[in-house]
Amino acid sequence: MEEIDKHDEPVTNNPWDALRRFTEARIALGRAGVSLPTQPQLAFQLAHAQARDAVHLALDAQELRTQLEACDICRADEVQEVHSAASNRLLYLQRPDLGRQLSGQSRQYLQERFDTAAGRAYDVALVIADGLSSLAIARNAAPFLAELKRRIAPEGWKLAPPVIVHQGRVAVADEVGELLGAKLVVILIGERPGLSSPDSMGLYLTWMPARGLTDASRNCISNVRPAGLSYAEAAYKLHYLMAEAHRRGLSGVALKDETVGESEGLDGSRNFLLGND
Repeated sequence: MEEIDKHDEPVTNNPWDALRRFTEARIALGRAGVSLPTQPQLAFQLAHAQARDAVHLALDAQELRTQLEACDICRADEVQEVHSAASNRLLYLQRPDLGRQLSGQSRQYLQERFDTAAGRAYDVALVIADGLSSLAIARNAAPFLAELKRRIAPEGWKLAPPVIVHQGRVAVADEVGELLGAKLVVILIGERPGLSSPDSMGLYLTWMPARGLTDASRNCISNVRPAGLSYAEAAYKLHYLMAEAHRRGLSGVALKDETVGESEGLDGSRNFLLGND
């Protein structure tokens, strides 16, 4: 068979091709003439479709309840389910402000369900919101919480019943945490899908949550998923921030993530529940 000259091949390789093994980003795809080769072009179209689907896919709350119970997070009937002020997905996408607050009915429900007259009775409230990718929640929320529970179980944290928020954005957790009477709130939320990550979950933490707080009051851990920040590493970072928030009575820009790596572990001096300063 006659050998084909490399200059006659339909695809011209990119000299950065060796770097592709380090990232899922679309780099060094080569070219066919002045265009992308067919395979990368089709892969791009598939990734774009997956990202769009992740935005519009409704959260299956019943399946999530089942997952939480299967992972021994809580009983399915303990999970509270509420809605933001965005009554449907289109309104949620058009009016971000409505996703940051509870509907009147949901707010009344939590007020009646939880008595906050005694003050902040819970150490932490866990909120789960679909955000911009319910796929991220469906895939990652339960296994991540199982890892987090493994870490905090020996320390005696008093947890509020988990709350699922439909059509929720990050700030809605502050209102939920306030209504539950929690000193600290953590929201697990689906992040805006990327073309290589339609299932990325974000974590946001707020000390003394209340309506009207800004992003400056929150700490964020991003890209939690098997192909991103692992559950173990994310739980390690969140555990550190939770303990430090309680110990120091603050969160947000005043609280820095000073973790270095999982191998160092959490120093007992960071655990306010054990009474170490």
